[in-house]
Order: sequence, then structure tokens, then C-alpha cells
Amino acid sequence: MPEQRPPERRPSLDAATAAIRHDVRRMLQQPVPSAPAGLARVLVGVSGGADSMALAAAVAHVAPRLGIEWGTLTVDHALQAGSAAVARRAQAEMPALGASFAHVRRVEVGAAGGPEAAARRARYAALEAERAATQSDLILLAHTMDDQAETVLLGLARGSGAASLQGMRPLAGRLGRPLLGLRREATRASCRAQGIGTWDDPQNHDASFARVRVRDRVLPVLERELGPGMVAALARTADLLAEDAAVLDAMAVERLEACEPGVLPAEVLRELPTALATRVVKRMLERVTGRAPARRHVLEVLRLATEWHGQGPLDVPGGRVQRAGGEVRVCRRAH
Repeated sequence: MPEQRPPERRPSLDAATAAIRHDVRRMLQQPVPSAPAGLARVLVGVSGGADSMALAAAVAHVAPRLGIEWGTLTVDHALQAGSAAVARRAQAEMPALGASFAHVRRVEVGAAGGPEAAARRARYAALEAERAATQSDLILLAHTMDDQAETVLLGLARGSGAASLQGMRPLAGRLGRPLLGLRREATRASCRAQGIGTWDDPQNHDASFARVRVRDRVLPVLERELGPGMVAALARTADLLAEDAAVLDAMAVERLEACEPGVLPAEVLRELPTALATRVVKRMLERVTGRAPARRHVLEVLRLATEWHGQGPLDVPGGRVQRAGGEVRVCRRAH
């Protein structure tokens, strides 16, 4: 009788990698409005850091099993010496993982809004350009729960409303963030377990950036003084605000659809709660002017309906608003 060999044991999967793969699979399997027929190709943003490398490795495991093609883009912001070499190293790792394509785009970062905001705009523009060029259905980004908590705190510091305090959404248009439910330590642990080399961006420790100060100074103080769990609590706050904001936004759209384009009946605005009326005004201004109004502009327009004392026309970004009888009328400014 032939000798029976014991079955070979598969190497155990570490908990961090398993959690990341689970969340990636859940996102890739959920319906995406931008791809009603299902995802055919996804684009992964890869910087070379632990978060994005862990995400890319998880996509490499999950996507082929779902019949989804995937590729990567590394954005070179050209803000520090050696950035091109770092981008090329990250790019070179991707074919071995099974990426169909691995590209690098160098961007020019302006100065408007500060270096962090300018870099973010340039990065997102490059990702969208690459998505369109590769005909990808979805862009996957490696933001974690820690990034979410930092975003909420920064929004609080700016005195922002619910739109900012709800932070980043797991799925927003063509952007997917499958790791928002996981801590940053999970991505580092996954990379260690899989032997994946990562790059630690020196700017992640540059205290001249507000986000770095929140990460390295503010959050540790909150954890120490108020107890552990602050990151999860802030992320949970963002989720709760997002749920409330979604309902109010849907109600605002419903009210707006019942109005003539560019015209808001003053009586309608007077009858609405402020939280809903401001949303209706903001959306109307955005539709007509194509520009995002500041809070003060929204309130000034609302006063034309609720506190009418014969005020003259108002200039808003990209347009002009005036009271005409019982209506508030918005028109786009000609260039």
C-alpha cells in the first residue's frame, strides 16, 4: 500500500492582510453607479507608502478572482529631491504583483490654498486623467480610519459644516476608499507580514503641515487625556454626519427640482428649516453659476427671502442674485 503523505499546510494568513482583502473584496463587489454593468478595470493610486502598497497587494489578490483588471498610477509631485526615483521604484514593484499597467505622472503643484490643498488638487486631477486614459471604472485610494479622523479634526478647526465634518466617503463618484474602516497600523502590519518594502515620505513628519501636527501632536493628546478610541470615535462621527447630510441633501434636491431654474420663491425658503433652506440656496447657486459659494454668500441670499427690506442685487462667485417681487432670482455673470 503506497505511503500516504500528510496534506500540505497552506501558510497562515495574517489578520491584517485578511482584513484588508476582505474590505477590498466588499468594495469591488458592491454596485457602483459609475459602472452599472459591473467593474471591468480599476485604477489604484500607489505612492510607495505602506497604506497604498498594502492596498495594491490586496487588489492584486482579489481583483483577478472577480474578473477585474487592475493597474496603478504613482503621482510624482516633484516637491522634494529624489521624488522621481521614489515614483519609479513604486512603479517597478507593480508588474510583479500582476498589474496590467503601472504608470507615473509628474504634476506641477501650484500655491493656491496652501501646499497641502494644492498638492491634493494636482494629485486628484492626475488620477482622474489617468482613469479616463485607461478607461478604468473606479479609482481606489488607500485612506485609512486614521486619515478620516485627521480630516474631521481639521474640519472642526476650520469651523466647517457637515459637508467637511463627514470626512471622506467610502464611495464618492469614481473614487473608492476601501480601507476607511481599518487603522493605519493594519497596512503596516500587512506589509511586514508579506515582506513588502515601503517608503516613508519625509513630509509625513514635517510639522509645517497642519495634518502632520494633527497626527503627531493633537490626536496623541486627545487619546491620552480623553482615553483611547478617539480615532474610531471621530470616524464614527463622520459616518453619522454623512447619514444625516445625505437625507438633508436629498430633501434639498427635491425642493429644488420643483422650482423654475434660477428662481427660488421667497415663501418656500421662509417655510423651510434653516439647515434645509441653506442647502437649497447653495445648490441653486452652484447650478446656475458653476461656482461653489461661501457660507456668507448663502446666508446673504437667504436673507433676501426671509428678511427683505429692499436690498439691492448681491454679487456671488460667478453670478448675481436679486429679489424680484416674491422671488429670488439667480443669474450667471457673463465673462
